[in-house]
Amino acid sequence: MKAIGFKTSYNIENEQSLFEFEKDKPIAQGFDILVKINAVSMNPVDTKVRIRAATNTVLDEPKVLGYDAVGIVEEIGCDVKNLKINDRVFYAGDITRDGSNTQYQLVDSRIAALAPKTINDVEAAVFPLTSLTAWEAIFDRLKINKTQNKTILIIGGAGGVGSIAIQIVKATTNLTVIATASREESFNWVKSMGADYIANHRDLINSVKELGFDNVDYIFNVADTKGHWDAMSELIAPQGSICSIVEFDGALDFSILKSKSATFVWEFMFTRSMYKTDDIEEQHNILKQIATLIDEGKIKTTLTQTIEGFSVESIKKAHKIVESGKSIGKIAIDFTK
Repeated sequence: MKAIGFKTSYNIENEQSLFEFEKDKPIAQGFDILVKINAVSMNPVDTKVRIRAATNTVLDEPKVLGYDAVGIVEEIGCDVKNLKINDRVFYAGDITRDGSNTQYQLVDSRIAALAPKTINDVEAAVFPLTSLTAWEAIFDRLKINKTQNKTILIIGGAGGVGSIAIQIVKATTNLTVIATASREESFNWVKSMGADYIANHRDLINSVKELGFDNVDYIFNVADTKGHWDAMSELIAPQGSICSIVEFDGALDFSILKSKSATFVWEFMFTRSMYKTDDIEEQHNILKQIATLIDEGKIKTTLTQTIEGFSVESIKKAHKIVESGKSIGKIAIDFTK
């Protein structure tokens, strides 16, 4: 089968930053399913791994990226209970294994689920990583009670994770959503996702206060942890909780949260698959709930651009768009065209 990967970390313009190669088609065993890929989407993690995973070295085998996919199950391992051959599935995969930039992929059935029935492959492909990240942050990390009449500030509302986080909160909880944007197009996008209020992250403290909020109960940062640390520390309510997905260099002053007894927690969507946690199948359950919300019309796709064809050129184009830092919503690649 054909796959696209890299052996050394290069700038995306370098000819060897991504290349096509042949490899053996894998066989499904244990909990694994073998999926024929129809569509994938591009995430910031794709570009980060490409840039960092093989700096000043050459990998023995090419590393295959791709952390979102929709496809058809062709084989199942002996331990698979929740899926069957010919099922149309979607998933985000496992960062420790080969990704979805390939014709066929092995993935643990416990982190995959039936794809939504009411949308097509490229529309469905943009959901898994962002919706799992947002759902885990909201309910597993921040431990939000769905019936509480509280407030959440989502920093980075126009990106892939921010877009779906707004929708999940509005569809499943009573929380008031304040999301950030700065450009006219991102402002309009965040509004269309369902945010109750929109703040400008370039002057976050004043912008939130001008909306009538002295503080917020929860903060979900999907944009810049270090750059917004002082603002988050001031805006978080006493006994509030902050969750971030964005790593940073250097150190932060966590003692600033002490007087408020405020909580800071990380969300990393790959934790369950990376460490094979006891609750790994929770990702299957989350994706089932996401698919139901989509099919009920309560959540809409965040797809904003589709690229056609399984090729190095298509995947490089998607990397360039993500690396521009100006993309709104999500990009998908249709492997069937």
